[in-house]
Amino acid sequence: MHVNGYGTANCQATGYMAGKTAKRVQQSRFLEAASEQILHKERDYDEEAFESVGANAPEEVKQAWMEAAKEIGANGLGIGKNGMMTHISQMMVERVERGWNGGNPNDILGSSVQSALRAAKEALYDLDHPLAAGHARSIEVQNSRMQERKFYLAFIDRLERL
Repeated sequence: MHVNGYGTANCQATGYMAGKTAKRVQQSRFLEAASEQILHKERDYDEEAFESVGANAPEEVKQAWMEAAKEIGANGLGIGKNGMMTHISQMMVERVERGWNGGNPNDILGSSVQSALRAAKEALYDLDHPLAAGHARSIEVQNSRMQERKFYLAFIDRLERL
């Protein structure tokens, strides 16, 4: 067979495998995907969310965060149980602003209970008083924002008891 003057006889098409090789590659890809799913399920995204905003926070702040996230089923960064962002949370906005302004985006909660309390109250205030009023949001985003609000209230409550 000739295509545009080039002979293709005895040439194997790139990307195609025959017989046992193809089957082994397919099995290998399946096992990699399955192991990735298992790893995905074992990861604690609430803890990862905390680490990305509370790098210098004390252990009691972390415990308050984890307890609030477990109770509400959501965290203050808008990261779901599957590791995907559910919406852009107020703390995510703060992380971006700090990064743009040359601050540390991983230190939103500060290094004390009081600084974490202040950050959570600011996030709650910003959530309740958006700059762009009347912005159309999907039902999913509205529900995620309500969960975010519940998280901040639970987190603040735990911090105030410390």
